[in-house]
Amino acid sequence: MPQAILLEDVESLGEKGAIVDVSNGYLRNYLLPRKLAEAATRGSIEAAAKRREAAERAAREAVDRARENAELLGKTVLTIPQQAGDDGRLFGSVTTQDIVDAIREARGIHIDKRKVQLDEPIKTVGTHMVAVEVADGVSATVKTMVVAA
Repeated sequence: MPQAILLEDVESLGEKGAIVDVSNGYLRNYLLPRKLAEAATRGSIEAAAKRREAAERAAREAVDRARENAELLGKTVLTIPQQAGDDGRLFGSVTTQDIVDAIREARGIHIDKRKVQLDEPIKTVGTHMVAVEVADGVSATVKTMVVAA
């Protein structure tokens, strides 16, 4: 039985990068034409191992950068000016987009607004702690001060 290196996740066989035993017809008629796998030769196995190592290294570096950004955000104090009345209530509200813009302006870190956990928009002047997910499993708490403009 020939071996194949999966180029994509195949539900019945395995995940991307796995070396699997398949029948000759399945490899030739299904996997190869759909570019789901390639025939496993000595050179292709070595190339797949190098690709896997590079992907793992890139994932580790991304997690390290996310941790550094989370540490930096933990030390950050955002000041967001908004128009407010005499009683301290804002005329509008501070939304996740406002917080993301303030982070980008203060630290140059780009974060998706869906990663900011805000139960409801901030509607009062004061100091608020906002949780921000920098990457999967890496989060930080940003101190946000809303001041009357």
